[in-house]
Amino acid sequence: RVRSSAASDVYKRQKFVKRPKWICVLQRVVIMDYKVLDMEKYYRKDIYRHFTMDCKCSVMITSKIDVSDLVAYSKQTGTKFYINFLYVLTKALNTRDDYKMRYLYQEDKLIVFDKINTAHYVFHEDTETFTVVYTEFSEDYQAFYDRCCADMEKAKQTRSYGLDGSKLNYFDASYIPWLSYEALHVELPDGHLHFPPIINWGKYHSENERLMMPVTVRMNHAVADGYVVSKAFLLLEKEIERFVEN
Repeated sequence: RVRSSAASDVYKRQKFVKRPKWICVLQRVVIMDYKVLDMEKYYRKDIYRHFTMDCKCSVMITSKIDVSDLVAYSKQTGTKFYINFLYVLTKALNTRDDYKMRYLYQEDKLIVFDKINTAHYVFHEDTETFTVVYTEFSEDYQAFYDRCCADMEKAKQTRSYGLDGSKLNYFDASYIPWLSYEALHVELPDGHLHFPPIINWGKYHSENERLMMPVTVRMNHAVADGYVVSKAFLLLEKEIERFVEN
């Protein structure tokens, strides 16, 4: 299987076990491409054991990123900044296996998806509630943009939350447009081995003649540490740079 060139060389030393490409969830069969991680070859094996058995916790970092060029691009092209940011964010997270992991409780397996997609939200002003929007990722920007627009329009027609437990290869991406914050904490039970990233971002604001936007990345400490979480920001900034240049 072809692997991303952006992944660390350490992944080349890992051994993966081929598995059937299906997962049973709530008596439904959902087709997803993934590989089972051989824990004896996992580069974080000892760390994983410690943070899943001895010290169950998460790690979260909030940092400001410069979105000046992405905002300018969105205005120049008449496209939505929100969708453009979702695109570069999802593309960045798909470049490294650490962000594509999930624990299968029934099989007691740690798996890595070939691709992760975006679970984001539509806010309803009249009810002050949200509906989950599931948008499948495509590296084809126009295909992703059109799909995301259609998914959001469909979500606007309902007022249900719309959570789908079968969507295992999706990460949570939530926009907080009402304020530009300094810190954010997302609390999950320590024993809940939720490995996909949880990403939040707030309203961008002017700072030293640049547009800065707070972004928060939350991950389970078993599969991520300060380096892995920080790397998500660096990859995101690099994808923004590539996106506006093209």
